[in-house]
Amino acid sequence: MAAKQEVEKGNANITEPLIVQEKQGEAQIKSNNGGLRMVLLSIFVAVCGSFEFGSCAGYSAPAQYGIMNELGLSYSQYSVFGSILSIGAMIGAISSGWIADSIGRKGAMRMSSMVCIAGWITVYLSFGSVSLDSGRFLLGYGIGILSYVIPVFIAEITPKNHRGTLATANQLFIVTGLFIAFVVGAFVTWRTLALTGILPCMVLLVGLFFIPESPRWLARAGYEREFKAELQKLRGVEADISEEEAEIQEYMVTHQLLPKVGIMVLLDKQNVRSVIVGVGLMVFQQFGGYNGIVFYADQIFVSAGVPPNLGGILYSSLQVIVTAFGASLIDRLGRRPLLMVSAFGLLLGCLLTGISFFLKAHQLAPNLVPILAVTGIMVHIGFYSVGLGPIPWLIMSEIFPLHVKAIAGSLVTLVNWFGAWAVSYTFNFLMNWSSHGTFFGYAFVCAAAIVFIIMVVPETKGQTLEEIQASMNR
Repeated sequence: MAAKQEVEKGNANITEPLIVQEKQGEAQIKSNNGGLRMVLLSIFVAVCGSFEFGSCAGYSAPAQYGIMNELGLSYSQYSVFGSILSIGAMIGAISSGWIADSIGRKGAMRMSSMVCIAGWITVYLSFGSVSLDSGRFLLGYGIGILSYVIPVFIAEITPKNHRGTLATANQLFIVTGLFIAFVVGAFVTWRTLALTGILPCMVLLVGLFFIPESPRWLARAGYEREFKAELQKLRGVEADISEEEAEIQEYMVTHQLLPKVGIMVLLDKQNVRSVIVGVGLMVFQQFGGYNGIVFYADQIFVSAGVPPNLGGILYSSLQVIVTAFGASLIDRLGRRPLLMVSAFGLLLGCLLTGISFFLKAHQLAPNLVPILAVTGIMVHIGFYSVGLGPIPWLIMSEIFPLHVKAIAGSLVTLVNWFGAWAVSYTFNFLMNWSSHGTFFGYAFVCAAAIVFIIMVVPETKGQTLEEIQASMNR
């Protein structure tokens, strides 16, 4: 960095032999590649938790009729089973920051995996609604913690120039887990499907033994020797980590002088903008209607003559493809452009779906209704996956200083899960009130999201976490 600044100022010694510079560059590239392999391995292990998240979220749809028929559950009892996941996740979100700060990022992932395993075993062994709901609650608690700690861990270990692309792996593996749950659930019983949910937890538990802890958490916790060793491991054995090490340590020294934080510190001048950005993005992510769209998708597909199992596989596979495509763009185009494109797409999807219900309510163009409805769903899900699905989690992991990250991250994660529950819970009531009015209401939220992104959300592409957090405090 210093050499670069000297060149920009015109003070660099341009007579330095170019061959030396080339050799140094080659050595740095080789070293960085070695470190990047460890980063990629660490991210792969972590996103097994994201896959578990998707497996839990996707379980209830393919398992519904098997559970209801075998255990004799009513629709209202099964609705409780479906929604209690969000209740458990909200409680997990409240404790996620404290757990991740107390026992480390790896410790939090290890604990969550064991909770999820206990949840799946409870579901598998269930012969009544009480044990079934208890298992589902445990799964919710586990993924509530994972939904916070995984994006934070990825952001803290990843080099700044790759952080956007690699952090999107979190959302990519969530939707992949959802897709696999739909596919496998079409061929196996609900008990067997529950057992498959244990597999990503086992991979995560074993993989955690082979990856480093977050250097930033180690530095904050006072593990000086381990901090340097793990940072070196992540950047490559021969990499020069002195600059990054000094930047992190300087940041830690500054924030260790700050008093112990409580919830009210989030309203301080230096933190309030980050809180508004983090909470605002989660509000628009959830209240833009995504969970309502997914909740009603099977019925829409049936009305269009598409079997519900096939419809679930179609839209979950679309999520995987579009999320992977968005990951390839995020470090080139930036966060804000993709968020704006995503919000415009969500607006269009809601309008198309709302128009289809309006035509149906007034018995107009009956042949056009299912086409508009299916198109609206696919447009909504596709554009959600490219921006407002993954990017709020990425920005949440970037913008909060370490001393408030636990409490702020827990708040943001809680808002996300509360929004998911609220939209799912109110969707049927709103549809009974006015089906087209429901989606036009979601469209209004998406329009407000566009304004919010333009006016409030910062661009974080290509900056270190310390640089982002310093810019948010200005």
